[in-house]
Parts: sequence; C-alpha cells; structure tokens
Amino acid sequence: MTEQPPTAAPRTPEYRIEDLAHISGATVRTIRAYQDRGLLPRPERRGRANVYGDAHLARLRQITDLLDRGYTLASIKELLQAWDAGLDLGGVLGLVAEIDGPWTDEKASRISRADLNAAFGGVPDEAAVTEAVELGVLERVPGRDDEFLVPSPQELAVAAELHSAGVPLPAISGHLRELRGQVEHIAARFLDFTTEHVFQPFLDHPPTDAEAAEAAALVRRLRPLAQQTIDAELARAMRTLATRHLRQHLNGALLEAERRSPAAPDARSVADPRTATDSEAASEAVVLPAEAVRAVRALVGAENTAAFIAAAAHREVQARTMDALASAESRTDTPASRTDAPKA
Repeated sequence: MTEQPPTAAPRTPEYRIEDLAHISGATVRTIRAYQDRGLLPRPERRGRANVYGDAHLARLRQITDLLDRGYTLASIKELLQAWDAGLDLGGVLGLVAEIDGPWTDEKASRISRADLNAAFGGVPDEAAVTEAVELGVLERVPGRDDEFLVPSPQELAVAAELHSAGVPLPAISGHLRELRGQVEHIAARFLDFTTEHVFQPFLDHPPTDAEAAEAAALVRRLRPLAQQTIDAELARAMRTLATRHLRQHLNGALLEAERRSPAAPDARSVADPRTATDSEAASEAVVLPAEAVRAVRALVGAENTAAFIAAAAHREVQARTMDALASAESRTDTPASRTDAPKA
C-alpha cells in the first residue's frame, strides 16, 4: 500500500490593490484613504508588492454597508475597533436596521411619462420634471426615459390636485422646499426630545444585545407617534387659522364692495336717516374709523352693521337729550327760580 502525499491546504485568495478595488466596487484611492484613517488593515508586503486578502474584502464591504446606513467614517472606525476588540455588534446593527426601516406604510409606485403629463394638464414640462427629480418627488428609472419611480404617490397626487386647482408648478416646488425645511426642523426637535427622555440610557455606553433589542422595540412603539402628533396639531392649526384667514379676507372683500357700491354705505361711514332731515336722509353720511366698523361687523355681521351703528347713535342721542332735559329741569327747580317762593 502506497502512502498518499499530504493534501495541501487551500490557498487563501490574494489580491493586488487594483483587484481588490474591482471586486469590492471601491476605488484604489478610497482603499488607500481607508488605510490612512485606520479603517482598513495594512496589506502584507511581498517583495515589492502589497498583498490583500479576504479579510480586507470583508472589511471593505462592512464599511460600505455602514456608510449606506448613514454612519460617518469616524463612527464606523469606533464600531470596527469595538468589533476587533471582540464585542458583539449584532444587536447594535439590528437597532440601526430598525431605525433605517420604513417610517410610513405608503408604498412606492411607478408612473409613465404619458400618465405624468396627463396628471399635470397634458402639457409636457421638462423643467418641472427636473425640479421634481431634484426634490425626490420623482426618481428616474435607469435605462427608461418613459417611466419614473414615485417614492410617495400621495405627495405626487397632492401636487397634481394643487396644479388642477390653478397653482403653478414653480409655486408648488417652492412651497415644497419651504415646507420640507420646516418639517425637518420639527423632526429634529422630536428626535432631540425622545433622545433626551427615552434613548439616552442606551447611548451612554455600547448597548448589549438585550439593551439594543429593548431600544429597537421602543423605536417600533414611538415611530408612529411623530406622525400622529403632527396630524393632530396640523388639523388644529388649520381649523383655527383657516377660519381666521377666511374671515379676514371676506371682511376685506366686504369693505371693498361697500366702498365701491353707490347703494351701500361707505366702509367708513354710515347714514342715519333718523337723525337727518327729510331732504338729507338719503345722502348724509357720518365718517367713522374703519376699525370701529370692522369691530361692529364682526359682532353683528355685515348685513346688520349700518342698522346697529344707527341704532347705537340714536340711543346715544336719546340718552343725551334726556340728560339735558333733566339738567334743565334741575336748574329751573332751584329756590331762587321758584315763583311761589316767600319774599323777604
């Protein structure tokens, strides 16, 4: 029986930096930058060549994954150092995955360019499409010029409805940019609030798997609260402000209509036929402050404004007349003026 030679151990793959860049999808410049930052181990030196292995490839893929999750290079370095020190980061990465999950139940859809044009008046507008892509309302589909991805169909539907109501597309885009900045500010405040009062205990130290799981459960519980709070507060604000806004505009329109109408009293004057002579009743007007007219209109309504002011003036005249009569009677009733007073 012949003795078999020992089987050679499988050779570990080795890469030059150009090969590693091609396989990992990174550039040579990026790989060298990661090495300089301490994110990637130095290669082995073989003569005049630098040799990389599977460990370098795995580390590059870890860095890419963490960058896609929103980590900075500085935080990635800390995570990788903890990983190299033997800490289990599975729970932490699970928490990150939970935070990265969808924050809405809305599903993305697709729309053809023909349907897009039809939804916005039937006239192609390439500038508006470019603006929508920049805002993320639309996303181009690689290799397809006649189709777009719609991350939020609701947002696109709102824009189409506003446009059909007469709002120009540039105004809609400008409004969305302004609104987005304000909403991002609200989101930042909500995150600061929950971090301070809920998640701070998990951030003071690298969380264990159990703590990371608890934090992930809290994220799932609190995730809908932001939207629910905004929905309730937006409904309250719209109800309050829309009523006030509409009243102001209607009052302004009524004032203008009364000013222009020859049959109606001027916005700042009210005729009082009860205090004028017969020949003057149809033409005499009393100038009043606009603020007073607006206050009366808010109190009794536009249709009763003139009558209310006239009645108030008439009542004031009657009151002053009665005061004058009473004062005159008081003066004539003094002892010196009485005809039946005893003579000295």
